[in-house]
Amino acid sequence: MRILLTGKHGQLGRCFQDVCAATNHELISYSSDELDIRHAGHVSSAVTTTQPDIIVNAAAYTAVDNAEKESDAAYAVNAQGVEHLARAAQQLGIPIIHVSTDYVFDGAGVEPYKPSDLTRPCTVYGASKLAGEQALAEHCTKYMVLRTAWVFSEYGNNFVKTMLRLAQDRDALSVVADQYGCPTYAGDLARAILILCNHYQQTHELAWGVHHYCGDLPTSWHGFARTIFGKSRELGLLKTTPQLTAISSEQYPTPAERPEYSVLECLTLSELGVRPGNWHESLSHCLKKMKDPVVY
Repeated sequence: MRILLTGKHGQLGRCFQDVCAATNHELISYSSDELDIRHAGHVSSAVTTTQPDIIVNAAAYTAVDNAEKESDAAYAVNAQGVEHLARAAQQLGIPIIHVSTDYVFDGAGVEPYKPSDLTRPCTVYGASKLAGEQALAEHCTKYMVLRTAWVFSEYGNNFVKTMLRLAQDRDALSVVADQYGCPTYAGDLARAILILCNHYQQTHELAWGVHHYCGDLPTSWHGFARTIFGKSRELGLLKTTPQLTAISSEQYPTPAERPEYSVLECLTLSELGVRPGNWHESLSHCLKKMKDPVVY
């Protein structure tokens, strides 16, 4: 099976390359420098030339706070870029698996968000990602949206790596405790996408539409940080851990408003063997890779 991957240098892109390495699939990966999805001609040429069996779009503008001032840049990638992929895929009858975000919701919920729940983004980033979902639905028949949240991995920049870096220099840290979500290991998300690709290869069908995929248990950023430090101490990544203080979102203002509650319900793909990842186990796996990457 020939898979076209965009965003190969991102967390998900790198993890997807890792999981595909042990398969017989032919993976054609592009970075943003190699394939700028903001340009329709570039996208059409790449898709036409490679003739993939399926497209996995992991390319995205993810600078949540910067997007508040750079809305054109966010929409160019997250909306127009997705539309270009959708049009090219539709022309050749190629399905797309596209990754979206919990930020399409306003965070005012009290129960896990279902894929069918009303969207109401409160940030430019969330609005641009929702616009991408809508462009995909408008211009492509065979598409699957996977909304995810709180992504971490041994690659790139993420909350886990930020906490470990700060722990090296500080004796105390204050972390927001009134925002709740489900941490998601990019490797688990990559394996979920691979399962979907394999299913499409076998059946030429998928559960088209919008779905959710994230870690299994909700926590706060404060709770996530506490778990990171505990596991890092056990593994010898940290000799000491900073004192953690729980603070409110009001005490840590950001340019872009964060959802207070972004827990996602991930039941719709269970029949295909796709289930939420155990983020506690995946965090341990991730930290071990960061400690001794040669072993892995």
